[in-house]
Amino acid sequence: MRPTDPLPRIDICVCTYRRPHLLETLRSLQKLRLPADAEVAILVVDNDRDPNAKDMVLECARSCHLKLRYVHCPEGNISIARNGGLDNSTARYLAFVDDDEVVTPGWISELLRKIKATGAAAVLGPVTALYSLDAPAWMQCLSVHSTRPVWVNGVIRTGYTCNVLIDRHHPAVSARRFDPALGQSGGEDTKFFSEVFAGGGQIVFAEGALVHENVPPKRASAGWLLRRRYRMGQTHGQLLGDRKSNIAKAVPVGLALAKIIYCAGAAVLGGFSQTRRYQAILRAALHAGVVAGLIGQRTLRQYGTARLDRVN
Repeated sequence: MRPTDPLPRIDICVCTYRRPHLLETLRSLQKLRLPADAEVAILVVDNDRDPNAKDMVLECARSCHLKLRYVHCPEGNISIARNGGLDNSTARYLAFVDDDEVVTPGWISELLRKIKATGAAAVLGPVTALYSLDAPAWMQCLSVHSTRPVWVNGVIRTGYTCNVLIDRHHPAVSARRFDPALGQSGGEDTKFFSEVFAGGGQIVFAEGALVHENVPPKRASAGWLLRRRYRMGQTHGQLLGDRKSNIAKAVPVGLALAKIIYCAGAAVLGGFSQTRRYQAILRAALHAGVVAGLIGQRTLRQYGTARLDRVN
């Protein structure tokens, strides 16, 4: 970069929907160690029907040393909110973080360093779940609410929006948007990043770009996790079966059914170990969702006014 060139800009997008924890997220963003080679701003996208978060965000903006903007993109469809971030940002780089998370001070610098070093379309960071003391021991042991990418033969083929930085100038990203049809079921981020990868965009991982997520009691339950895993499986199944004939879908359906049977056996063999048993049960729910997605079963609705505790 020549001395006269302007610094590249980063917008940090926080999509929100009736979540008081947003204030804690914004406070953590104010404590960031800012990179010397970029300008950073914050963009809050309110997905509620009414602009209920506006006053709180504007009040926070008065004391925030970073530029903080508020955008209202109603209602109850997370894809609309995420697309609001894309449409209202003019920065080259756009980061997404959830409104129930707290970033670590070096978070954005680590993401930027990685994306510049690799030329990737997107860089993911880890999300570590923080549990209350009364959360089930097996849940804490498995850390099932934490988020990290999945590697397939050493390659990351999709991603998530709870901790990511994307290069909006990359050809695999520039014209892409989140699918509103998945905006109340979830899985819109999986589809988005799967398409980025299919379009030639590299997705990489920055281990040091850490974000924490406090797990509330209503999410610290087996039922919530089973619904989430089932929905994740549905999304994977839909993407797997996209543009395939019913005959071609038979093979992945059979494979998923075999995995369900294997997981059921593993749950039984887990015996008195709750950790092993629940690990197998959650995997079975994931594969059951894959079958449902492949055969075209209606996706679980997780966003919007009918369900305020959304699944991310």
